[in-house]
Amino acid sequence: MKLSKQQEELLKKLGGDIDNGLSSDEASRRREQAGTFNVVRPPIDCPAWVCCLLPCIKGVPSMKAFASIKPDDAEVLRNGKWIRYDAASLVEGDVIRIEEGDIIPADCVLLEVDGDDELLVDARSVTGEDKHRSATASKLEAGVLVSLYMGGRVVQGCGTALITAIGVNTLLARLIKENRFPPTENMLQAEEDEGIALVGTTRPIS
Repeated sequence: MKLSKQQEELLKKLGGDIDNGLSSDEASRRREQAGTFNVVRPPIDCPAWVCCLLPCIKGVPSMKAFASIKPDDAEVLRNGKWIRYDAASLVEGDVIRIEEGDIIPADCVLLEVDGDDELLVDARSVTGEDKHRSATASKLEAGVLVSLYMGGRVVQGCGTALITAIGVNTLLARLIKENRFPPTENMLQAEEDEGIALVGTTRPIS
């Protein structure tokens, strides 16, 4: 895999390994150091017994929207092998594979797009963007960093990405905390217009 200078710098910054991924021990160390799992609390965060007594809570629009974009698992490079793994156990610096139908399991930056196809990700449910986020191999080789966000859905293509933020540090978690989920506008454009720094290590390019 040929990486751009920008991708190599980001990989080095996050201590990722494009060939072998993180070891199980290193992933555990990072998880312990972070003190959290890759979990985002729902818009209405109540004890399980309350949700059982008040099932109508699950019918609230924000809760229905959240349930539709919650990732379950991911294909991650661990100890030199690709395995299906619980999305909650991902850490910053993990290398993952994404393909059509997958929900983006954490905030990440694309490292590679397979073949000559265009990779498209529908992020409307998270960012409010009207157009799909797109990337091609030539675009990445030109040094463009393409950011994807937890909750987006791959609608075409497949590729490899580097996890840049998990759980409470993701864009989705922040929007929920600020009561701006589900989005009613293009949240990324709104933040750029207001001069607000975006969550994560990179600004979205595509």
